[in-house]
Amino acid sequence: MGVCLLLPGLAACGASGTASSGAPNAARSSGAVTTSCGLDTKVPAPPKRAISLEQNATEIMLSLGLADRMVGTSYQTDPVLPSLAAEYKKVPVLAKQYPSHEAVLAKEPDFLYSTLSSAYADEAAGPRADWKKLGVPAYLSVHDCETVKLTADEVRFDAIFNEVKDIAAIFGVEQRGEKAVKDLRVRLDRAVREAPKNTGAKLMWYYSGTTTPYIAGHGGLPSTVSKQVGVDNAFDDIRQKWPAGNWEEIAERDPDVIVLADLTRGGDGDSAEAKKRFLRANPVTSQLDAVRNNRFIVVPGSAMDPSIRSVSLAEQLSKGLTALYG
Repeated sequence: MGVCLLLPGLAACGASGTASSGAPNAARSSGAVTTSCGLDTKVPAPPKRAISLEQNATEIMLSLGLADRMVGTSYQTDPVLPSLAAEYKKVPVLAKQYPSHEAVLAKEPDFLYSTLSSAYADEAAGPRADWKKLGVPAYLSVHDCETVKLTADEVRFDAIFNEVKDIAAIFGVEQRGEKAVKDLRVRLDRAVREAPKNTGAKLMWYYSGTTTPYIAGHGGLPSTVSKQVGVDNAFDDIRQKWPAGNWEEIAERDPDVIVLADLTRGGDGDSAEAKKRFLRANPVTSQLDAVRNNRFIVVPGSAMDPSIRSVSLAEQLSKGLTALYG
């Protein structure tokens, strides 16, 4: 539930030598350097044996038409986007969750990519610095650095778009990256334009948990999308992206709309329907204005993370608010 301060773009992290340089085919030149989360890594040529370590990275790569450059993927949390399903089937799945260092090494990769720092834990693929010593570039998204001081304080769409362009530059497919970002910007602008205005709605973004609910605070993608669409995150004063809430405080704030993450992993209160059943049955939550008036908006859980799906979150929120408020 991210690689330096989320100023508009990866350039805030010093992403020299790839997309941030603006030079065509920057990663093709010998000794080109990509920087993510403070780690400089040489990319001597567009990778041919890349591994994506979790689904967000996988979908960004597939969206750029890079399936033929991938020798592995892992950690699928949700069904892959339908438009990418055929390409996804071409890529070997190395592990249900994160592959081990040995499993990754066995594929002889020339590039690793994750949007989550947990993929580079000792018990997973291993630290990026270790891969650098082996001559393997290991890229990490601006949204989840290994250290807090380098991690973004706030998600911004420009940073998401620049990451897409950064990966495109590394693989020498800059035009694909530009087209992908242009299409995403068009969709985002439309979602914002079509959202109902001046609703005054206060939203609660409910990710998971029943006894202890995890909700969206300040700085995460839900907070950003709320502002873009013109509504308030009812818990934006909490300076954590995903704080643990409690139902008594939630009842005091009494949000107008509850956005439900529909998760497929099967945990307590993960699916949207499980969340609805709990909210309607619990003595405290059943009295919430949003519950009594059935003001729910359902979105895929994966859309709440910064990724190629992030624009779809704005689209779904815009459509949901239109259905509720006209």
